[in-house]
Amino acid sequence: MAPTATTPDIFGTPISTNAPPSYFTVQKDHPVPRKGIGGPAPIGTNKFYANFFLGNQTQPSYVHPYSLSWTRGQGASSSWGIAISHTEADQLTFGDISPDTGAARFFMNPVGIQSLCLSAAELGPKAALTTDNLSSHSANVNLHSAGGANPLITFPLVQGMGFVTAVYKGGTPVIETGVYFKTVTKSLRGPKQGMIKYTFYLEDGKVWHVYAYSAKGDSFDLTVVNNKMAKAAKPFDGIVQIAKDSGNGAETILDAASGTYPIGVTLSGSTAGSKGTYTFTFRKGGFTNVKLLMYALPHHVECFDSATHQSISVAKLQTTTKGMAMGVVADSWTMDEPNMPVTMGFAPWEPVHGERKSLNSMAVSTITPVAEKELSQDMDKQSNQSSMYFSGKALAKFAGISFVAKELLNNDKLAANGTKYLEAAFARFVENRQQFPLYYDAAWGGLVSSATYKTGNDGEDFGNTFYNDHHFHYGYFIHAAAIIGHLNPDWLKNQTNVDFINSMVRDIANPSPSDTYFPVFRNFDWYHGHSWAHGLYETADGKDQESSSEDAMHAYAIKMWGKTIGDAKMEARGNLMLAIIARSLNRYYLYQDGNDIQPEKFVGNRVAGILFENKCHHTTYFGENIEYIQGIHMIPLLPSTKLTRPDNFARQEWNTYFDNGRADKVVGGWKGILYGNLATFDPQAAWNFFTQKNFDPSWLDGGASLTHYMAYCAAFI
Repeated sequence: MAPTATTPDIFGTPISTNAPPSYFTVQKDHPVPRKGIGGPAPIGTNKFYANFFLGNQTQPSYVHPYSLSWTRGQGASSSWGIAISHTEADQLTFGDISPDTGAARFFMNPVGIQSLCLSAAELGPKAALTTDNLSSHSANVNLHSAGGANPLITFPLVQGMGFVTAVYKGGTPVIETGVYFKTVTKSLRGPKQGMIKYTFYLEDGKVWHVYAYSAKGDSFDLTVVNNKMAKAAKPFDGIVQIAKDSGNGAETILDAASGTYPIGVTLSGSTAGSKGTYTFTFRKGGFTNVKLLMYALPHHVECFDSATHQSISVAKLQTTTKGMAMGVVADSWTMDEPNMPVTMGFAPWEPVHGERKSLNSMAVSTITPVAEKELSQDMDKQSNQSSMYFSGKALAKFAGISFVAKELLNNDKLAANGTKYLEAAFARFVENRQQFPLYYDAAWGGLVSSATYKTGNDGEDFGNTFYNDHHFHYGYFIHAAAIIGHLNPDWLKNQTNVDFINSMVRDIANPSPSDTYFPVFRNFDWYHGHSWAHGLYETADGKDQESSSEDAMHAYAIKMWGKTIGDAKMEARGNLMLAIIARSLNRYYLYQDGNDIQPEKFVGNRVAGILFENKCHHTTYFGENIEYIQGIHMIPLLPSTKLTRPDNFARQEWNTYFDNGRADKVVGGWKGILYGNLATFDPQAAWNFFTQKNFDPSWLDGGASLTHYMAYCAAFI
């Protein structure tokens, strides 16, 4: 994309509406049943609402700032309805303090607090929960008196919603609590004509407001049965809304916004030069002439346009892992990202001066024999693995070496030879002949590894069959293909190659509901500003993601594939995603001195480790070594690295954990990863490491090459 290019409506056109290529075997079933889901595939597998159709359907959904769960007769309230919880910063639990950094190993919010529950007298042990209208930012949750019965209550869930809204369809409202009522009061006059308002003061000192309205004119008279239950006198057709009062005048805001509620979000966006703009337009139910109250995260507020910024209210509520959310009274939000990385290509890049494609003659003469040696390795063997993740990393590694040979070493012959063997290795996957071929899963709608189908192990290939980590796995393939197509445009003339990669892009980042084979943006969450890696596994702490840098990699790969194939809208989406990821990671994942969003006791860790919807845990899924925990947020080293990992952050992290020879004590490929990271702010020291005479090849990760590390260092010296 040229720096001055303008691309309107970047979400308006599907990549394709065709069925996935026929070489993907269609599986009509999946090991995880579609429990209680109404409607056809595709279904968002990595979204905030997934706990409502996984396992026993009772783990929380983190809507932000509230969390909701189906109580199913359990917990302190013994309710059969939907429990609402909101936790404050002073309720956090912290892990052990590191003697080295003084930082807590984790922080987490309590789970299972049932502040208020919205239920119906007709719900009991036969109750059933279903979901429908599942989209990228919203879903409906329905409660039925029994399986097959019409829903008694529907809860429209939208990320950031200011009220928890229950649409009653003839059920008798019951409000229960596991915290206990202290006082319940009814307002003499509701905030709007025909609206009833109650205020619940709980024993924990928190205040909640309840609003009820019936277009039919049904009465809503609550009787406080005891300090755990208030019950309406008769069945009700209408809406009941609950919101927590944050004080400081928030009640006035809540009163004014009551009666309307979001039922969905339309995402739109455009780019002009380096500026990207995206808008959430909220679809509404209830009072259409009343503006919505929605809660925005810190990274939203930072880039609101002027009109949206003027809509920020005094209402604010703490979130679980994203700091303080601000209440915004508006029916749409528009966010501007002014510094998209439109000049970024395949060469080393930095935000101020852009690409660095010129190496001095000494560097070229030093790197060339290394590239010759590495490109002579058996690409087919290295990429022929049982894991899509490791296969993709190997292919992307050799693609990167081939690019260096062509455009940094100016060695056309070496590059052409490398690309030839790379294309041959890549063909195994394009033809779907790898050890575990991909299936098209028609039950959920996506490309999955056949590994679990064939082995019965749900953790095979990091849970790819269960939709774990698709943006990591397929991101490496997309990145490799973008380089191949750039180096050899003839490769793109084979439509099979293009369709294969586009199918992967569609699986992880389909921009349009017009493509009915894949959910819209399976991984990237436009509300949170980063992706979720966690697929079809029930969990009390919600979705999670470990590697923030591989998240950035997938956006970079999409940008560069779009550039390679001439899809300006795909390239624009990749640019915008990268800019948003850079912003959100540096608020929620990567911590410089002075970070005031995450808890002060935690920011000394420098990275989140694993960020869940409900907690941050400074660890990894594969070990506790500090080089693992920090390093998983470094890989792979890309042109986008200096965008998402600013020099100040990388330097502070290095000084916290790896300076004064500490990095030299690390063994294996993690040592190379650390020194590759060092190159982002001290390229000379990193060059000295990678060019030492006794360099041990075991210091290279399977997805990294000495050629690439050396070229990256040399570009910035």
